[in-house]
Amino acid sequence: MSEKAVFQGFPKQTVKFFRDLAKHNDKAWFAAHRAEYDAYVLAPAQAFVTAMGEKLREISPGIHADPRIDRSIFRLYRDTRFTNDKSPFKTHLGIYFWEGDRPKMECSGFYFHIEPPNLLLGAGLYLFPPALLEEYRRSVVHPVHGEALADAIKLVAKRGYFVGEPHYKRTPRGYDPAHPRAPYLLYNGLWAGMEERIPDLLYSADLIAYCIKHYRALAPLHQWQTAMIERA
Repeated sequence: MSEKAVFQGFPKQTVKFFRDLAKHNDKAWFAAHRAEYDAYVLAPAQAFVTAMGEKLREISPGIHADPRIDRSIFRLYRDTRFTNDKSPFKTHLGIYFWEGDRPKMECSGFYFHIEPPNLLLGAGLYLFPPALLEEYRRSVVHPVHGEALADAIKLVAKRGYFVGEPHYKRTPRGYDPAHPRAPYLLYNGLWAGMEERIPDLLYSADLIAYCIKHYRALAPLHQWQTAMIERA
Protein backbone atom coordinates (compact mmCIF):
# COMPACT_ATOMS: atom_id res chain seq x y z
CA MET A 1 0.00 0.00 0.00
CA SER A 2 1.30 3.43 -0.83
CA GLU A 3 2.07 5.72 2.09
CA LYS A 4 0.08 8.37 0.20
CA ALA A 5 -3.16 6.37 0.39
CA VAL A 6 -6.01 8.42 1.81
CA PHE A 7 -7.37 7.19 5.13
CA GLN A 8 -11.08 6.44 4.91
CA GLY A 9 -11.50 4.64 8.21
CA PHE A 10 -10.86 1.06 9.25
CA PRO A 11 -13.11 -1.54 7.59
CA LYS A 12 -15.39 -3.59 9.80
CA GLN A 13 -13.28 -6.59 8.81
CA THR A 14 -10.50 -5.15 11.04
CA VAL A 15 -12.56 -5.86 14.14
CA LYS A 16 -13.70 -9.21 12.79
CA PHE A 17 -10.11 -10.24 12.13
CA PHE A 18 -9.09 -9.65 15.75
CA ARG A 19 -12.22 -11.35 17.10
CA ASP A 20 -11.42 -14.40 14.97
CA LEU A 21 -7.73 -14.31 15.88
CA ALA A 22 -8.65 -14.38 19.59
CA LYS A 23 -10.51 -17.64 18.91
CA HIS A 24 -7.85 -19.19 16.67
CA ASN A 25 -4.53 -17.90 17.98
CA ASP A 26 -2.17 -20.21 16.15
CA LYS A 27 0.26 -19.94 13.26
CA ALA A 28 -1.70 -22.22 10.93
CA TRP A 29 -4.83 -20.09 11.20
CA PHE A 30 -2.88 -16.89 10.66
CA ALA A 31 -1.10 -18.31 7.62
CA ALA A 32 -4.48 -19.13 6.09
CA HIS A 33 -5.75 -15.61 6.82
CA ARG A 34 -2.62 -13.60 6.17
CA ALA A 35 -4.22 -11.83 3.20
CA GLU A 36 -6.99 -10.56 5.50
CA TYR A 37 -4.42 -9.16 7.91
CA ASP A 38 -2.63 -7.36 5.08
CA ALA A 39 -5.81 -5.93 3.57
CA TYR A 40 -7.94 -5.19 6.63
CA VAL A 41 -5.39 -4.43 9.35
CA LEU A 42 -2.01 -3.45 7.98
CA ALA A 43 -3.12 -1.41 4.95
CA PRO A 44 -5.63 0.83 6.78
CA ALA A 45 -3.24 1.10 9.75
CA GLN A 46 -0.53 2.47 7.46
CA ALA A 47 -2.93 5.02 5.98
CA PHE A 48 -4.04 5.95 9.51
CA VAL A 49 -0.45 6.50 10.67
CA THR A 50 0.28 8.83 7.77
CA ALA A 51 -2.92 10.85 8.18
CA MET A 52 -2.69 10.97 11.98
CA GLY A 53 0.94 12.03 11.86
CA GLU A 54 0.07 15.08 9.79
CA LYS A 55 -2.50 16.22 12.36
CA LEU A 56 -0.34 15.39 15.38
CA ARG A 57 2.43 17.64 14.10
CA GLU A 58 0.07 20.54 14.79
CA ILE A 59 0.39 19.59 18.47
CA SER A 60 3.95 18.24 18.49
CA PRO A 61 6.02 19.27 15.45
CA GLY A 62 8.67 16.66 16.24
CA ILE A 63 6.31 13.68 16.31
CA HIS A 64 7.42 10.47 14.59
CA ALA A 65 4.71 8.79 12.52
CA ASP A 66 6.32 5.94 10.61
CA PRO A 67 3.87 3.55 8.89
CA ARG A 68 6.16 0.53 9.08
CA ILE A 69 5.87 -2.53 11.27
CA ASP A 70 8.06 -2.17 14.37
CA ARG A 71 8.01 1.60 13.95
CA SER A 72 4.62 3.22 14.61
CA ILE A 73 2.78 -0.06 14.00
CA PHE A 74 3.60 -2.68 16.61
CA ARG A 75 4.34 -6.15 15.30
CA LEU A 76 1.61 -8.74 15.63
CA TYR A 77 3.90 -11.50 16.88
CA ARG A 78 4.22 -11.79 20.66
CA ASP A 79 7.50 -12.30 22.49
CA THR A 80 6.80 -15.58 24.28
CA ARG A 81 10.27 -16.19 25.70
CA PHE A 82 9.51 -15.07 29.25
CA THR A 83 5.84 -15.93 29.67
CA ASN A 84 3.80 -19.06 30.21
CA ASP A 85 1.32 -17.86 27.59
CA LYS A 86 2.76 -19.16 24.33
CA SER A 87 -0.01 -17.74 22.10
CA PRO A 88 1.96 -16.52 19.08
CA PHE A 89 -0.09 -13.41 18.23
CA LYS A 90 -1.35 -10.26 19.92
CA THR A 91 -5.11 -9.93 19.65
CA HIS A 92 -5.00 -6.16 19.24
CA LEU A 93 -3.66 -3.46 16.96
CA GLY A 94 -1.22 -1.09 18.66
CA ILE A 95 0.04 2.13 17.06
CA TYR A 96 2.46 4.62 18.64
CA PHE A 97 3.44 8.15 17.65
CA TRP A 98 6.50 9.24 19.63
CA GLU A 99 8.43 12.48 20.03
CA GLY A 100 12.15 12.74 20.71
CA ASP A 101 15.53 11.44 19.61
CA ARG A 102 15.73 8.44 21.93
CA PRO A 103 14.49 4.97 20.94
CA LYS A 104 10.71 5.14 20.58
CA MET A 105 9.94 3.27 23.80
CA GLU A 106 12.05 5.77 25.73
CA CYS A 107 10.01 8.69 24.39
CA SER A 108 6.63 10.06 25.36
CA GLY A 109 3.99 9.82 22.69
CA PHE A 110 0.40 9.18 21.67
CA TYR A 111 -1.04 5.66 21.58
CA PHE A 112 -3.88 4.07 19.62
CA HIS A 113 -5.18 0.59 20.43
CA ILE A 114 -7.98 -1.53 18.96
CA GLU A 115 -8.85 -4.64 20.95
CA PRO A 116 -12.45 -5.74 20.37
CA PRO A 117 -14.77 -4.72 21.80
CA ASN A 118 -12.83 -1.63 22.92
CA LEU A 119 -10.80 1.28 21.62
CA LEU A 120 -8.10 2.82 23.82
CA LEU A 121 -6.36 6.17 23.29
CA GLY A 122 -3.51 7.35 25.50
CA ALA A 123 -0.54 9.65 25.90
CA GLY A 124 2.67 9.54 27.91
CA LEU A 125 5.43 7.02 28.54
CA TYR A 126 4.42 3.60 29.82
CA LEU A 127 7.77 2.66 31.41
CA PHE A 128 10.74 4.88 32.25
CA PRO A 129 14.16 3.36 31.55
CA PRO A 130 16.49 3.68 34.57
CA ALA A 131 18.18 6.94 33.50
CA LEU A 132 14.84 8.61 32.85
CA LEU A 133 13.32 7.29 36.06
CA GLU A 134 15.86 9.19 38.12
CA GLU A 135 15.34 12.37 36.09
CA TYR A 136 11.59 11.96 36.53
CA ARG A 137 11.98 11.74 40.31
CA ARG A 138 14.20 14.80 40.43
CA SER A 139 11.61 16.65 38.36
CA VAL A 140 8.78 15.62 40.68
CA VAL A 141 10.41 17.29 43.68
CA HIS A 142 11.74 20.28 41.70
CA PRO A 143 9.86 23.42 42.77
CA VAL A 144 9.03 24.46 39.19
CA HIS A 145 8.98 21.22 37.19
CA GLY A 146 7.11 19.39 39.93
CA GLU A 147 4.35 21.98 40.14
CA ALA A 148 4.02 21.87 36.35
CA LEU A 149 3.60 18.09 36.52
CA ALA A 150 0.93 18.35 39.19
CA ASP A 151 -0.92 20.92 37.09
CA ALA A 152 -0.73 18.72 33.97
CA ILE A 153 -2.04 15.65 35.79
CA LYS A 154 -4.88 17.60 37.41
CA LEU A 155 -5.85 19.13 34.07
CA VAL A 156 -5.92 15.80 32.26
CA ALA A 157 -7.91 14.18 35.08
CA LYS A 158 -10.35 17.10 35.13
CA ARG A 159 -10.96 16.53 31.43
CA GLY A 160 -12.16 13.04 32.24
CA TYR A 161 -9.13 10.85 31.48
CA PHE A 162 -7.76 8.16 33.75
CA VAL A 163 -4.14 8.31 34.89
CA GLY A 164 -2.15 5.08 35.10
CA GLU A 165 -1.73 3.42 38.49
CA PRO A 166 1.46 3.84 40.59
CA HIS A 167 3.91 0.94 40.55
CA TYR A 168 5.78 1.23 43.85
CA LYS A 169 4.32 0.97 47.33
CA ARG A 170 7.03 2.95 49.11
CA THR A 171 8.69 6.28 48.41
CA PRO A 172 12.08 5.67 46.74
CA ARG A 173 15.14 5.83 48.98
CA GLY A 174 16.55 9.34 49.25
CA TYR A 175 13.18 11.08 48.83
CA ASP A 176 10.94 12.51 51.53
CA PRO A 177 7.69 10.52 51.91
CA ALA A 178 6.13 13.67 53.40
CA HIS A 179 6.81 15.74 50.28
CA PRO A 180 3.54 17.14 48.89
CA ARG A 181 4.17 15.41 45.56
CA ALA A 182 5.48 12.16 47.04
CA PRO A 183 2.59 10.13 45.51
CA TYR A 184 4.00 10.86 42.05
CA LEU A 185 7.31 9.27 43.11
CA LEU A 186 5.56 5.91 43.17
CA TYR A 187 5.27 5.80 39.37
CA ASN A 188 7.69 3.95 37.08
CA GLY A 189 5.98 5.33 33.99
CA LEU A 190 3.33 7.97 33.50
CA TRP A 191 0.49 7.93 31.03
CA ALA A 192 -3.18 8.83 30.81
CA GLY A 193 -5.99 7.94 28.48
CA MET A 194 -9.50 6.70 27.86
CA GLU A 195 -11.12 3.42 26.87
CA GLU A 196 -14.56 2.86 25.42
CA ARG A 197 -16.57 0.55 23.21
CA ILE A 198 -15.43 0.81 19.60
CA PRO A 199 -17.34 3.78 18.14
CA ASP A 200 -18.82 3.84 14.66
CA LEU A 201 -16.29 6.57 13.87
CA LEU A 202 -13.67 3.85 13.61
CA TYR A 203 -15.09 3.03 10.21
CA SER A 204 -14.86 6.54 8.75
CA ALA A 205 -12.31 9.23 7.97
CA ASP A 206 -13.77 11.15 10.93
CA LEU A 207 -11.68 8.93 13.19
CA ILE A 208 -8.76 11.31 12.65
CA ALA A 209 -10.64 14.31 14.07
CA TYR A 210 -11.96 12.16 16.90
CA CYS A 211 -8.48 11.04 17.93
CA ILE A 212 -6.88 14.47 17.59
CA LYS A 213 -9.53 15.91 19.93
CA HIS A 214 -8.49 13.45 22.62
CA TYR A 215 -4.78 13.79 21.92
CA ARG A 216 -5.01 17.59 22.26
CA ALA A 217 -6.71 17.15 25.63
CA LEU A 218 -3.98 14.71 26.75
CA ALA A 219 -1.12 16.80 25.36
CA PRO A 220 -0.17 18.59 28.63
CA LEU A 221 1.08 15.32 30.13
CA HIS A 222 2.95 14.39 26.96
CA GLN A 223 4.54 17.82 26.67
CA TRP A 224 5.71 17.79 30.28
CA GLN A 225 7.34 14.39 29.83
CA THR A 226 8.95 15.37 26.53
CA ALA A 227 10.55 18.38 28.24
CA MET A 228 11.66 16.17 31.14
CA ILE A 229 13.28 13.68 28.77
CA GLU A 230 15.13 16.48 27.00
CA ARG A 231 16.65 17.52 30.35
CA ALA A 232 17.91 14.01 31.10
